[in-house]
Amino acid sequence: MSEWSAANEAGPEMPEGTLLWKMGEHDGSSREFAEASSSRAKGTLDVTSSSSKTARLQSIPTGLNGATNPELRINYQLDKIPANGVLFRVGIIEAYKSVPQMSVFSNQQLSGIIQIAGVSGTDNDYSFRKTYELYIPKEQLQTGTNELKLQAARGLYSSDKEDQYNWWTWDDLSLEALNAPIKEPIHGSYTLTGTMVNNKQFYFDEGAVSHLPYIMKWLGVAYSGNIMRTSCASDVGRSCSNMEEYYKVLKDYNMQAVALYLYTGDIKLEADGSLPEDAEKKLTDYFEKYSPYFQYYEVDNEPGLFNRSKAVNLAIAEWLKSKGKTIAPHLQTVAPGWAYWPGFKEDTCGNQKGAVRQCGDPDGWERDPDQRLELEKVTDLTNGHSYGESYIFSGGGSFTENLKTFGGATNGLSKKMLTTEFGTSDSHVDAYQYGAKQRTSAVFDRIMRAHVGYADMFVQHAAFFKEFSLFKYGFNLEDHDPAQTEIYYTKEGEDSRVSIMRRLSLAYATHGAPLTYEITNKNDLADKLVYVRAVDTSTLEPLAGTGATSNKVLVNFVNFENTPQTVSVNVTMPKQTVYEGERFGNGDTYEQARSYVTGKKASPVMTFTETLAPGEAVQYILEPSSELKASAPQGLKAAAAKGLTMQLGWLEAPGASYDVLRADGSGGELKVVASKVKSTQFTDRNLQEGEVYTYAVRVTGTTLKSESVQITATGLVPLDRTDWTATSNVNQKGSNPWSAIDGDRRTRWDTGKHQASGEYYQIDLGKAYSIERIDLDSSLSAYDYPRGYEVLVSDDAKNWKRVDSGKGKMEMTTALFDAVKTRYVRILQTGSGGNYWSIQEIQIYSRE
Repeated sequence: MSEWSAANEAGPEMPEGTLLWKMGEHDGSSREFAEASSSRAKGTLDVTSSSSKTARLQSIPTGLNGATNPELRINYQLDKIPANGVLFRVGIIEAYKSVPQMSVFSNQQLSGIIQIAGVSGTDNDYSFRKTYELYIPKEQLQTGTNELKLQAARGLYSSDKEDQYNWWTWDDLSLEALNAPIKEPIHGSYTLTGTMVNNKQFYFDEGAVSHLPYIMKWLGVAYSGNIMRTSCASDVGRSCSNMEEYYKVLKDYNMQAVALYLYTGDIKLEADGSLPEDAEKKLTDYFEKYSPYFQYYEVDNEPGLFNRSKAVNLAIAEWLKSKGKTIAPHLQTVAPGWAYWPGFKEDTCGNQKGAVRQCGDPDGWERDPDQRLELEKVTDLTNGHSYGESYIFSGGGSFTENLKTFGGATNGLSKKMLTTEFGTSDSHVDAYQYGAKQRTSAVFDRIMRAHVGYADMFVQHAAFFKEFSLFKYGFNLEDHDPAQTEIYYTKEGEDSRVSIMRRLSLAYATHGAPLTYEITNKNDLADKLVYVRAVDTSTLEPLAGTGATSNKVLVNFVNFENTPQTVSVNVTMPKQTVYEGERFGNGDTYEQARSYVTGKKASPVMTFTETLAPGEAVQYILEPSSELKASAPQGLKAAAAKGLTMQLGWLEAPGASYDVLRADGSGGELKVVASKVKSTQFTDRNLQEGEVYTYAVRVTGTTLKSESVQITATGLVPLDRTDWTATSNVNQKGSNPWSAIDGDRRTRWDTGKHQASGEYYQIDLGKAYSIERIDLDSSLSAYDYPRGYEVLVSDDAKNWKRVDSGKGKMEMTTALFDAVKTRYVRILQTGSGGNYWSIQEIQIYSRE
């Protein structure tokens, strides 16, 4: 295991310290302590010297157990308060698989909650040992007698049934006075987390780019060097359409990226085992264009499950190690996202080709630790996907299989771990024996806490993805206002994945130099699980590759209690000035969760008072007002609403409010029609039919305007397509008519052959509407417009009436006709040509 040990270091280097006290030897044994059930084991210990004698150690229990001995109080003396705070260390040699939590209180104030990973209760043959570190600020210390209380804490959603499973055995415990300021308020482990934001499951497009900053800020991972997965696929057309803009957003928000690009399923290696020329070119082109933006590259995704070749994976890893790192010297390579899939006979898998049935080549290689080790030897970080409780499954668990690969772990995993997928599906529930009332919430909470305990970096599967999603999904992000992004609830009445991820991200994955803070209502919060974390991100090292930095101050408040708690705190800010920025708290939509705060004066002390709901996490993202860079709102869009009304929407820009400007006509003067608008939406009413209007938006108090948009007030609005049914008389097996009404311009319906007279596309609107306009969008297949068309309507889909005819136009064909009430609409193609007839999207308009 020694060849891997150096790879386990994560996070900034800890400063040296002066030992205040130590209990036990760091020898992988608890024999110097008393059995927890022994009468010699005490719940309180007075420490009188830096090293406890054997007789005194035998009064210390071997660990804690939530049911039998849930806490240990350690009293020690300080002649003076260490100027840089102290560092608590605890070596864990065994723990139950439930992810027990050790809450640490210094003089009745919560210093943190250590998430302990363990494999007891599984049939795993290998041990997991780890030393956890916890920073205790000087404000939680006092001269004279100090009390350090260690306590077995239940999960937020669990009952007393969990207590018997919340246990661990320790190797040693120590406390050091830090000799220099700490660079990071270490909270048990140094961890990075994030998710993946893409559109329609595959696309890193304009919609993904516009939603990306909203998601990162709402989840509490922005600005402090956390990590997002960017797996645009070389075999999916337009998957990488806006990749550079996406990467630039990550850089702007001081975020890292783990990339995955090359599709491995159809690669045929050269005779010497190297990648073929076309595969090398794909990788080289991608690296030359994007490698300055990403820090990590993942070899493959679940190679056994998707029937991929080990030899191909090795060839990619070797290319990354040699040529990839030549192009991008900062690059860290990541082993495949292991699914640990067994052979085909044990569990079938997809992508079968020919007569041979196998899960990977050779069959089942992904489940074999020796074969995985071949990839681990030529990559920098390990990997492993997990869902629900799978991480501790004896066969296929990312945690347990990792221990098999490396033969156990003496101080954390033997190789630094970047988990590129973790999460829960809608069907996952917490194990019944833990007694959780909210079982779908508890299982997500437990798997994320487990990763805090054993992994270094971990990425939730995806922000928008059916059954695994953080947010409501099923629409095209390109047509969606990011401010209206809404939390997806797995089960009514239970906590959301977003709430859980925010809580744990704010507690464990907000990075930067710790700021001095003092809780002013200490008595109210005595022995309460309420955590405060305030950091200055400007102290973080520039990110590898991008050189990204941040100037934000992040102030977090996290309530791990199941009752409301009020916290009042004075934070010493980096500068004596006025700050402004964003506050994120509870809310089902982004707009509800976010507010903009201004005029926050620091002397340099700034006072915060927050009343936190059960399990709530609140974050302030602040910077000096004098350093705020003014920018114009982007992405202004205008759309007709019912009546002579326009609905405006735009992307947020720094500032508390916006002014909306309008000009009557295409060349008129823009004048303010609404000021100090708090949201990124505005409805302009009582317009004149047929009049052209020009709109722009600016942040209140600035002169920088958005790009203007023009729109004509017609009174027509697009019908809701939810209840529509589409059919056609051509290409019924090759092309789905639904693809023209699914809200995704990348999909389309087409004839599958050269267009000919008599072809039709038909819609059942679900009920009768008065309609007078139809748009046929073929903009992504510009020459596939109808050479001629007729619009037919019917009340019964049998008797048809023509209401319009004409010739189609490249990209967009618009049919205008007198209002007619109908339920069925048929577009009859009357021309002929050498192209398909295609429709990306069809929209029908009404005044209703």
